[in-house]
Amino acid sequence: MNPGDSALVTDLYELTMLQAYHDEGLRDRAVFELFVRRLPAQRSFLLFAGLEQALDYLEDLHFTPAELDWLRACGRFKPGFVDWLADFRFSGEVHAMAEGTAFFANEPVLRVEAPIGEAQFVESRLLNLINLSSMIASKAARCVLAAPGRVLVDFGLRRAHGAEAGLLAARASHLAGFAGTATVLAGQRFGIPVFGTMAHSYIEAHEHEVDAFLRFAASQPGNVTLLIDTYDTEAAARRVVALAPELQQRGVKLVSVRIDSGDLGAHARAVRAILDAGGLGPVRIFASGNLDEYRIAALLAEGAPIDGFGIGTHLSTSADAPTLDAVYKLQRYAGLPRRKRSEGKATWPDAKQVWRLHDAHGRLLRDHVTLATEASPAAGAQPLLQPVMRAGRRLAPQPSLATLRAQAADTLSRLPPPLHRAGAADAVEPYPVIISASLQALAAQLDRQSH
Repeated sequence: MNPGDSALVTDLYELTMLQAYHDEGLRDRAVFELFVRRLPAQRSFLLFAGLEQALDYLEDLHFTPAELDWLRACGRFKPGFVDWLADFRFSGEVHAMAEGTAFFANEPVLRVEAPIGEAQFVESRLLNLINLSSMIASKAARCVLAAPGRVLVDFGLRRAHGAEAGLLAARASHLAGFAGTATVLAGQRFGIPVFGTMAHSYIEAHEHEVDAFLRFAASQPGNVTLLIDTYDTEAAARRVVALAPELQQRGVKLVSVRIDSGDLGAHARAVRAILDAGGLGPVRIFASGNLDEYRIAALLAEGAPIDGFGIGTHLSTSADAPTLDAVYKLQRYAGLPRRKRSEGKATWPDAKQVWRLHDAHGRLLRDHVTLATEASPAAGAQPLLQPVMRAGRRLAPQPSLATLRAQAADTLSRLPPPLHRAGAADAVEPYPVIISASLQALAAQLDRQSH
């Protein structure tokens, strides 16, 4: 079983809270919202992802007999409560942004309304799923913006923090605009195009590099990418040129060469000249090796003739911003707004809506965060939170990954140009997010109440 399918993939306090609500008979409806308190210093925007997995979790949530037996045996929970868990299901409503939507600090991306025990219990897994996918999608989006028109491939499985993380990183990066992934299961599970080249060890296993090239081409004749930096990159490029007539005669389609080390820009320029002089102009140059959006932007700024990039470690770990300050907080209970007032962690109360305005060119202009009951703050404002689940079931089939990719591409095309830059977020003017006057007044009113 995938560990992520288990109801026990949660924090202990979600179960202790659930038992406490059960013991007290607290079953009134609650509203929780998932949002990011602040953007990482390296991010001027985030890209929402992970909703499909979140809704799968909510629809399938249940405790198996083996899990109930373990809860009985562990000694922490009352027998009657564990018996009650046998029928526990999520029965609530969910409003959410569409995957592939850009979002900013203090904007709820997902709102859950359900009996308080249900709404509380799902906190940890929802954060786990949406944190990871949104973090990776946001990193991938920055790479896409840094490499317009280039082929980007996720190479990150081997550096991801576990199998599920690697699989969801492949999905999130494809959603954000990557052409595909090296993770085979992502091809089978999500229909993502799968890419692969060859290993240095394969070349080293042959006495001569040219033999490795010939044998690999014979094994994979339909779409060949040759790795040329095992020994001498430029010498290998000349060997590829010398082999080209024989490969063509065999019906081998030589698509690209891959460079994985050294000065990628200098090697790419030299290899491009060798390939062009040898009549291999259509053969593309693919680069990998500790890449991220910063290195990609620098390579392209210097004119490196690189057609595609494989991005691994820095993508699957979101190395420069490996965490998001995402939280899931109670905003309304039993018909009354609630507000956390902890120092530095205060929340805006009650159920909310996020409205987005665009300028005359279709670019993002500003967002408004309002109470869910407030009218549109301006003509043409787009409400971002839409109903996706009622009574614990989806309201419509999940959009295809191709549809979500189109949503993400449209979002990225509409970002204000300063947000495209690969540098630190503090180098650009923050995107404006306006908290409505009614919401501010409600927070002030709640602050005057004594607890």
